[in-house]
Amino acid sequence: MAEIALKNLGHSYFANPKSEEYYALKPVDLVWEDGKTYALLGPSGCGKTTMLNTISGLLHPSHGQLLFDGRDVTQTSTAERNIAQVFQFPVIYTTKTVRGNLSFPLECRNWDPKDIGKRVAEVSELLELDDILDLPARRLTADQKQLISLGRGLVRDDVSAVLLDEPLTVIDPQMKFSLRRKLREINRQTGITMILVTHDQSEAMSFADEVVVMNDGRVQQSGRPEQLFERPENTFVGYFIGSPPINLFNVDVRNDSLVCPALDLSDIPRGQLQPGSLQIGVRPEHLSFSDPTDNGALATVEACEDLGIDKILSLRAANGEFFKVKSRARQKIDIGRKLAISVAAKDVLVFQDGKLA
Repeated sequence: MAEIALKNLGHSYFANPKSEEYYALKPVDLVWEDGKTYALLGPSGCGKTTMLNTISGLLHPSHGQLLFDGRDVTQTSTAERNIAQVFQFPVIYTTKTVRGNLSFPLECRNWDPKDIGKRVAEVSELLELDDILDLPARRLTADQKQLISLGRGLVRDDVSAVLLDEPLTVIDPQMKFSLRRKLREINRQTGITMILVTHDQSEAMSFADEVVVMNDGRVQQSGRPEQLFERPENTFVGYFIGSPPINLFNVDVRNDSLVCPALDLSDIPRGQLQPGSLQIGVRPEHLSFSDPTDNGALATVEACEDLGIDKILSLRAANGEFFKVKSRARQKIDIGRKLAISVAAKDVLVFQDGKLA
């Protein structure tokens, strides 16, 4: 187990990168604490797997340092880093039994057979594989095979961290929740640092103590799930985190105040903000509605999605701007209905040039 520190770490697949734009992973400084769970979240091609493979040693970085517990491992091999990696598709020995798969890493390290049996029993109990230990691995389901892949890393007593490269992609949707819960339980029981790569925000937010949001090879923001939701540092994070994503509204400047016509807000302090690329951001969950007789900006319902416990309303403001409201109101909402929309001042975010002001 180890604290992992990235110091100005970056990687380019070009031999002589001319600028940062040539880097698949832009230089970044991060520290991941020993024993916590982390998620690398972002769209395809954003640099998540490049960062993970640099940590594992499959790639040696073009720039910066990688430290495990203060030890420089930037140029060391994967074997020297004692990393366990679980890939998108389960990597197991189909000709062996479950027991044979779990014991193989220890046999390669010349463990005593009695110690191997004891350790395999401990890990199989942890992963709830006791009942299938003597079954051929080829007969198992995809989620069971992923547990075996994980078990082959956990069975060792020298693992610094477990790296998970989109391991839930091939799992049946109904099994994903169960496997995610199992990973969290394993983290709590073993104290092993886990880093998950995913493009699924719900997967990242429910798994990780801290989420690293990436785009275009750059870390956009790193923090606890609630921090990313409540205080996104830029509009990309606001849009990528949340379902539906954050609403962004146009802003006018009048004297010392900012005015948002769509929400009929006119008392937002301008401060030092300059006219230009200003936007108001409001989460759909933070908007409320009522009948037009009450105070609030008028909007027209264009669509209503009933998700069971939640409703997603698509609305058109009087000035033509489109936005969404997420609500647990149980009343029937008809298309074309006029609603008064309101929001608390504490839930209004101001962005200038795409960054939180």
